[in-house]
Amino acid sequence: MCKGAAGRRTHWIRAGRATWKTRPVSEERGAVMHVVVFEDRHVADLFPVTLGRPAYAILCGSYRLVDLIVRLDSAPCAVVREYLADIQAADFPCFRPATAAAAAGALWINARLVPSRRVYDTLRSMLDRAEPCVVRSRSSIAAAVLSAGVPLPPTVSCTSLDDLFRGPGVADLSEQHVDLPLLEYPHDIVRHNQRTLGDNLELRLTDGEYQEIAEGVFAATGASLGEYAVTNTQSGPIVLERDVKIGPYAYVCGPAHLGAAARVLEHAAIKDGVSIGHTAKVGGEVEASVIEAYTNKQHHGFLGHSYLGSWINLGAGTCNSDLKNTYGNVNMTYGNRRVETGMQFVGCLMGDYTKTAINTGIFTGKVIGVCSMLYGFVTTNVPSFVNYARLFGQITELPPDVMVATQRRMFDRRNVAQRPCDVRLIHDMYARTAEERRLGGDPLTL
Repeated sequence: MCKGAAGRRTHWIRAGRATWKTRPVSEERGAVMHVVVFEDRHVADLFPVTLGRPAYAILCGSYRLVDLIVRLDSAPCAVVREYLADIQAADFPCFRPATAAAAAGALWINARLVPSRRVYDTLRSMLDRAEPCVVRSRSSIAAAVLSAGVPLPPTVSCTSLDDLFRGPGVADLSEQHVDLPLLEYPHDIVRHNQRTLGDNLELRLTDGEYQEIAEGVFAATGASLGEYAVTNTQSGPIVLERDVKIGPYAYVCGPAHLGAAARVLEHAAIKDGVSIGHTAKVGGEVEASVIEAYTNKQHHGFLGHSYLGSWINLGAGTCNSDLKNTYGNVNMTYGNRRVETGMQFVGCLMGDYTKTAINTGIFTGKVIGVCSMLYGFVTTNVPSFVNYARLFGQITELPPDVMVATQRRMFDRRNVAQRPCDVRLIHDMYARTAEERRLGGDPLTL
């Protein structure tokens, strides 16, 4: 028993003293329908986060949407951007082509849905009732139950789905007014991570098998707390997945979730709502942030209210600001759009494979692309595939072959095989960010 995310006392179901039992997924399902997850045209608004991953693979509140989808359907269908098809086939083999759902009714789920316990409960209810309907979030389709026989476009793709949802059998569906929030911009990941983490961890504890190794600290097989580590679970539990290691003299405050084989270094401070992906290494001070798998923030330095993609390395002393000197709300710039966040705290939003040099300082609310190298002070947004040393009067373009070689060396260090689809992804991301570099406002040289 511990306090939940909102400070309420929460009792979790458990068997025995401290072993948490899994509830079979088959007991939860009451209807036999297909599930189809789809990316829509707004997925580009989540760049750089979604440049190298489907939107359903974004970590937020300890879950990715795909983790919840496979609870609804063990063999779901998916529609993603064409250049990510090989990555999906390699990394998410559970998915089938959307055409497999043509002959039967299906629950269509927007890949930008926030992966939360409440969203999961709503989707499960829609799947069980199997009543044709549509749920909108602003101008987007958040989810829809389509009956058997609704004609699919000749080619099912992210762009052709607009025709499906405007077509016969869909446009006239009754609209359900339920809360299915979508990730609209990258800073929404930080916002919803804080809002959903406590409830999401309760769901994990209901379903998983954990030992309570300290008050409010629940550990899967092989996870451990270092000597003299301090934990604070007054605001929510701390959940450690398989083989997580927390070093001596570390401080961890719940709610917090550490993915399998993640490491928290000695003397680190993990505070106030942190989600860490598997096989990540984290040191220094981290607050209210999301860190994807295989990322290293190993050294001292502050990271607050931020999102880090995968395969990032932050050099020693790298810090970001997450609060304006005026204490006002942070406004973000995405491309040529200025977006009001309504949030007082927003740090940096960093794409996959980016690296920082020692003592890099990142100003409040900066968006940093994929595959870039940062030096000195980061006072502007950073395009993808650049050496950013604006403090020293230099911004140069990084050729994709350099990043392919870097990717191979990084993978070798973690005993991960570099696949042809990984190499192609680097080249695809480079091609899709050419305009971003041209509009960056700084002259680039090779």
